[in-house]
Amino acid sequence: MNGINRKYYYSLVIFFLLSGCSSLWGNPADVGLGLILTKTPTTFLPKEIEPSIQASASTPIPIPIKASQVPEIVENGGIWIGEAVSPKLRSYIEDAGFKISDNSSTAEFHLDAQVDLDKRITTWVYALVVPFYTIEDNIEWEKILRIWKGEGSGLTEDYPMWMDSSTYNSISAILGTPASTKIIIVDSGGLIDSVWENQPAWGIVPFEDLEPGWKVISIDGNSPYSNEFDINNYPIKVSFGFEESNSPPNLNIPNSNRDPDKFTSLVMTGVTAMVRATAGKMEQNGVLYPGKDIRNWLLSADLTHISNEIPFSDDCPFPDPNQKTLVFCSNKKYIALLEDVGTDIVELTGNHFQDYGSAATYTTLDMYDQEGWAYFGGGATLDVARSPKMIIHNGNKLAFIGCNPAGPQFAWATDYQPGAAPCDYDWIHAEISRLASEGYLPIVTFQYVESYSVQPLPDQVEDFRGMAAAGAVIISGSQAHLPQTMEFFNKSFIHYGLGNLFFDQMDYPVAGTRREFIDRHIFYDGKYMGTELLTAILEDYSRPRPMNNEERTVFLQDIFTASGW
Repeated sequence: MNGINRKYYYSLVIFFLLSGCSSLWGNPADVGLGLILTKTPTTFLPKEIEPSIQASASTPIPIPIKASQVPEIVENGGIWIGEAVSPKLRSYIEDAGFKISDNSSTAEFHLDAQVDLDKRITTWVYALVVPFYTIEDNIEWEKILRIWKGEGSGLTEDYPMWMDSSTYNSISAILGTPASTKIIIVDSGGLIDSVWENQPAWGIVPFEDLEPGWKVISIDGNSPYSNEFDINNYPIKVSFGFEESNSPPNLNIPNSNRDPDKFTSLVMTGVTAMVRATAGKMEQNGVLYPGKDIRNWLLSADLTHISNEIPFSDDCPFPDPNQKTLVFCSNKKYIALLEDVGTDIVELTGNHFQDYGSAATYTTLDMYDQEGWAYFGGGATLDVARSPKMIIHNGNKLAFIGCNPAGPQFAWATDYQPGAAPCDYDWIHAEISRLASEGYLPIVTFQYVESYSVQPLPDQVEDFRGMAAAGAVIISGSQAHLPQTMEFFNKSFIHYGLGNLFFDQMDYPVAGTRREFIDRHIFYDGKYMGTELLTAILEDYSRPRPMNNEERTVFLQDIFTASGW
């Protein structure tokens, strides 16, 4: 999994048309850390700015079936569709040109939820969801059953459960009519706002209806957001099929609403700087030592992003843990660590990219080219540094673009010098809008001004939100050594700072620099669906490890509170 060409391949479907063929921080008001973010007013999100999504060549495109191809259905009773059938599944049949009948007794075919798996033609996955700021990550299926049966005896079992009428009918088909009075039916368009505004509560939604404001809860450790998702052992799924012994001819619907071939996971990380004490530990314990505890998080994703701020150099001296200067380089052998954690995409917006001069920068770019890694936010010239990096994976069209407003000036690329891309907001807004109009999902990263504050700077908020307004779906701060707050704006996910990944700050120069976010973003069928927050803590000046439950709870509570949730 070292490099895009080795980690996956891009599929290209060519259609031939031939004749006749088809609490560290506490309350932000108490800590004096700058701007306090508040929740967006009124409902969960302000007016959405949604880029148009175009199917890529690697996405199977259903070909509508003309009514003339199915005369027996049009002339006879058509298809009756039960109330348990997902609206998305119904739309597949309608878009194919089949006649939909409102009369069950006269319809020729009857599509509904099926307990008899011999009649199954598709399986629909549903997700257990809560507001994004929820601490819990997993629940036992037995507790969900107790809620449904009205047998709650503990705190979580007594939470109400919200869903729309179609989902209610689907789940009732497999679990029976609920005995609980805590099952609440609401229109699907208002579901997320209702759950956010009526906490504590659970929600259940079809997989295709997931959106960024939800957090998906694992059930017995099994989550539809996971690359290792096991549909066979997942309890919230419903089979649909026809009551008849045969199905309508020419019917083309997917096997499931969660197709692994339309799924993409991306992990994004904070600061990597293999220098000083981190590099010293690599010399003592082996180059791969820093990644040993979190490498599986990075390897298991379809795409892995690393923001490496430091150039590799042939002349790099042996690391000094007590180095006083802030002129940095990495030994070329340290690239093995980036290989070992499955790097695919390297961000080059860092302030230190030019610390050892253009020769070292060119060497670094050559090394990335030899690895087959994509890179963005920096390059051999200004034009290259500003060029977005477009990647299509499983039909999901992602575009990475980044810039550095912080400087210093010598770190910026020019027409004749390599370096990081300086921020020109007119340029980057126009690029984001263009990419969105072409069906890409823009992902923007910043090497912003470092503030060592959990709260972003006022200008930082304005600049990050500007990217969301232009059409970016994810905006990520790569500069922060101290993890910062997050928010949703125009249904875009903004994380103002992720903290370090591989860097030696052990609660120095402020408490909290040991704490780290790794953001795991999920895309499906051309859509940004949501984010999972992975949390780590730095050990031994070099080695992040997953937080334990107590550490994670405190960390998330601190950041969510500071975020205004």
